[in-house]
Amino acid sequence: MPSDTDTIEGFVNPTDTTEVFSDAVNWSAGVQYTVIATGFSATGANGSNVVLWSIPDDNSAPASNYVEFRVINASPHSPPGGVDVYIDPIPVQSMGNPVLSGLAYQQVSEYVSLAFFPDNNSNNINYGYELYVTQSGSTAPIFSQYLDPANNTIHTLVLTDVQGGNAMNPLALELTDLD
Repeated sequence: MPSDTDTIEGFVNPTDTTEVFSDAVNWSAGVQYTVIATGFSATGANGSNVVLWSIPDDNSAPASNYVEFRVINASPHSPPGGVDVYIDPIPVQSMGNPVLSGLAYQQVSEYVSLAFFPDNNSNNINYGYELYVTQSGSTAPIFSQYLDPANNTIHTLVLTDVQGGNAMNPLALELTDLD
């Protein structure tokens, strides 16, 4: 695909003809992107409080027997000071160290490469990872979520708000970038 600039428009619903926001996005040739709109469409003139991100992906295959994650904080109601992110292999004995610290609203992490754990507990059918999101500096989870990636894959985890609410969503949106 050649370099280009496109306009992205947001609407409240598919049958609505009044746009909430409109913004131009520049694309580079040969680059894949994750595109996210965040913010508050109900405030500001013509969606002026909506932020549109065009985030370049790095979909280079991970090393053999590894999986990669990155986190995008698109939650306007994430805690002040950001969030810490833990991704622990199951079975989780106790939360380990955060793989990301202080990820604030409108920040994107680097990719985190973790050893693939297809079945690290032969007495239990559960395997994979447990994602914990905490307020930065705390070990009390805001939420936790089971992740079950395949070997040698890349995943983007997007932190969002509850639709129509004023709190962080208790589940991350998991995008499989490379499988």
